[in-house]
Amino acid sequence: MEDYHKPDQQTLQALKDTANRLRISSIKATSAAGSGHPTSCCSAAEIMSVLFFHTMRYKVQDPRNASNDRFVLSKGHAAPILYSVWAEAGFLQDAELLNLRKIDSVLEGHPVPRQVFTDVATGSLGQGLGAACGMAYTGKFFDRASYRVYCLLGDGELSEGSVWEAMAFAGFYKLDNLVAIFDVNRLGQSDPAPLQHHVEIYQKRCEAFGWHAIIVDGHSVEELCKAFGQAKHQPTAIIAKTFKGKGISGVEDKESWHGKPLPKNMAEQVIQEIDDKIQTKKKLSPALPEEDAPVVNIRNIKMPSPPTYKVGEKWATRKAYGVALAKLGHANDRVIALDGDTKNSTFSELFKKEHPSRYIECYIAEQNMVSIAVGCATRDRTVAFASTFATFFTRAFDQIRMAAISESNINLCGSHCGVSIGEDGPSQMGLEDLSMFRAVPNATVFYPSDAVATEKAVEIAANTKGICFIRTSRPENPVIYNNNEDFHIGQAKVVLKSKDDQATVIGAGVTLHEALAAAEQLRKEKIFIRVIDPFTIKPLDKKTILENARATKGRIITVEDHYHEGGIGEAVCAAVVGEPGITVNRLAVSHVPRSGKSAELLKMFGIDKDAIVQAVKVAVSKSRNAE
Repeated sequence: MEDYHKPDQQTLQALKDTANRLRISSIKATSAAGSGHPTSCCSAAEIMSVLFFHTMRYKVQDPRNASNDRFVLSKGHAAPILYSVWAEAGFLQDAELLNLRKIDSVLEGHPVPRQVFTDVATGSLGQGLGAACGMAYTGKFFDRASYRVYCLLGDGELSEGSVWEAMAFAGFYKLDNLVAIFDVNRLGQSDPAPLQHHVEIYQKRCEAFGWHAIIVDGHSVEELCKAFGQAKHQPTAIIAKTFKGKGISGVEDKESWHGKPLPKNMAEQVIQEIDDKIQTKKKLSPALPEEDAPVVNIRNIKMPSPPTYKVGEKWATRKAYGVALAKLGHANDRVIALDGDTKNSTFSELFKKEHPSRYIECYIAEQNMVSIAVGCATRDRTVAFASTFATFFTRAFDQIRMAAISESNINLCGSHCGVSIGEDGPSQMGLEDLSMFRAVPNATVFYPSDAVATEKAVEIAANTKGICFIRTSRPENPVIYNNNEDFHIGQAKVVLKSKDDQATVIGAGVTLHEALAAAEQLRKEKIFIRVIDPFTIKPLDKKTILENARATKGRIITVEDHYHEGGIGEAVCAAVVGEPGITVNRLAVSHVPRSGKSAELLKMFGIDKDAIVQAVKVAVSKSRNAE
């Protein structure tokens, strides 16, 4: 309360009038589009008016200024009111609002970062608060700046577990620069929300998670001004009791109006009714921010020194990841690491040891960890690396998908991939991760096969736009590359070749080493094979694969510690489809595995050196028979 000064009557009236103008703009935009969510906009009109024209400090004509207060619209379907705010502020033209949802307009159905005032894409509900936590953590601990972060959530999305992962995170780290606003308008899409207007239950929940929680009438600009003026040493939740469709007679607080624009004649009548309530044309201007966010440069981050491995030394790529990340941390103080309580397995603990203030422990909440990374990386404030077991990223796939839509530049490292982890069994084995990350637009999928390649992957990922995934393994395998070996995205390495090669074997991680062992065995029988390390599975080096396949009678054998679906074999098949005279034989994990020793499991699933030897012999004899 210490900072609260009650606004004068003129300001309060201007805020009420602004809220009603936002209602009108939202109704007009959705009616013009013939689709959208006007009722979800109308419940939030006073909240948005007070936030953007009384509380927040930002430069209207420079929406991505590093010192601006941040806003995340977690209830992304209310996008028209966000666009209306930026038109009211003078950044957008009013006429542009009528192009809502059109193919040539930047004003899409849900917020996306093509709009410079949008940091993260929302619309898959329950994810905005996690990103807001990442922004707030960055502001408090990395930027040490005065900007604040505001996140507007709908009451329907409060059923999402990811919201409460974020609530727990913010409460634990006492993110007192973060304000969440719950727009409790009672109604969901097809039914009322489970708690309807029991705002006191929301308040108790928020308090239990370590938040200062205030119940307000969400349509009272004065109560909202007062609530936003309270500063505490903990995050603040403003629980706003509102009515869906507020101001639309015959629709307000009624079911079956979610996601429906008003019919034209009804819209005209409602707009007139709301317009009659507006007393003044006075436009309010937001306060300017305190420009105290530091200038940050995250471009062209280079390792301070080359790798220092010896060929033949045994290293697990998961450990090489930790070594590389800790090293990269010395190159730029904006490199940060996040983990979900697996840092002693992924080896991100090596980063924490050397850069403790730049490590974020996210605990066992992988969905939130990805959202935190996305928030930390907004406005190019940090280079974020988040790690856990590869298989646990599957539960965060929606967050990863939305990160791609958000044009985020986060780096994710998944360790413990495949059956090669051994005794822990299938719940811990990453066997779907390549498939998952290959499906993500603009993603780069690294699969380094030794410590040197891993260090290079980390350095390249730090400088690569889009989602980067680095797949690391548990077993220790020999270093095969010299420290000065050059690596590039989309460039495979031919690690073994001779003029007498009769087949090309493509492996990565543990299976590359199995392929090399198979080559050694086959050589004794005068059968020679070419061995390729793809380095990146997406993009895949189609040119190198085809050149070498043609030089080895068109025979390709892929071998991978992953399920058949969506892995290396299918990536290779997609690359060579339609090429005459090429055959691909795929060795992969064929069904749900079990516990056992690493070597036993590689053998059981036919992806060890013996299986490769057998596959090569079959391929060679088949074509000999054909001849």
